Amino acid sequence: MTRGSKDKYTAKQKRKAAHIEESYEARGVPTEEAEARAWATVNKQSGGGERKGGSGQTTSPQQKAAARKSSARRAVATRQGVPRPGTKLESMTRQELMDLARKRDIRGRSTMRKAELLDALR
Repeated sequence: MTRGSKDKYTAKQKRKAAHIEESYEARGVPTEEAEARAWATVNKQSGGGERKGGSGQTTSPQQKAAARKSSARRAVATRQGVPRPGTKLESMTRQELMDLARKRDIRGRSTMRKAELLDALR
């Protein structure tokens, strides 16, 4: 469950969080986890509540823009089947490699062994 009041968020931020939460729930993520992820995404992209008042750190427009850009790049990489930075192909299981090969539409993947999948993915 999310912590704290959401009074400092704009209506647009609240709508965005609701849409993100719905998409997570549609993918089978539990409700509480989906809500937490949604608000974390909104905070990452906008730097927290944007209404005036209260204490807290101020996030500069440049930091907000950089956060939005990095978040968007990660989302695109996830959709394209690109492994997270730092994840080595060698440490992945054959099934994970098979999923990645499926996302990249590598022909003949169903008959490949792990070593062959590694070569094809490189």
